[in-house]
Amino acid sequence: MGSPIDHSTHYSFPPAAVHAAFVDPEYWDSRLAEAGGPGAAVENATTGDGTIELDLHQAIPAEHLPAVVTNIRPGDLVIRRHEAWGRLEGDRAQGRFSAGVEGMPGKVEGTLTLMPDDDGSIVLIEGTVEVKIPFLGSKIEGMIVDELVGLFEAEKAFTADWLGRAQSS
Repeated sequence: MGSPIDHSTHYSFPPAAVHAAFVDPEYWDSRLAEAGGPGAAVENATTGDGTIELDLHQAIPAEHLPAVVTNIRPGDLVIRRHEAWGRLEGDRAQGRFSAGVEGMPGKVEGTLTLMPDDDGSIVLIEGTVEVKIPFLGSKIEGMIVDELVGLFEAEKAFTADWLGRAQSS
């Protein structure tokens, strides 16, 4: 069944500006360099007419992980992420994401919706975290959801800064 992810991030920029960043490979390289953790990289980026599909590699050092995780899977957690954004249709765009951790039986997947709000735009993040480990799965899922929310907030801060720099240049 899994644990739900239900989060939103607000930007004081219009959807067209946010979407332009999300489909720019340079944005992703910069974002991972600043907010992606040690060794984070874009492994593959395929762009189209206002679209992008990305394969990302990130890691969480073992010293930043709770014992319940390192007891099951020693060492750094290597995360493979996939994210895709469709074209901006009017003032909305849809995306999707998924992630998995090497050596762990679990997955993260969900959808992204970019839309206008009162004074800018909002990205709705909806999905699930599922870890198939008897007795500990739901506890680990909860920790992953908490870590993802922290990651979403770091990515939001980077994106707002990126958009602010783009607007002033």
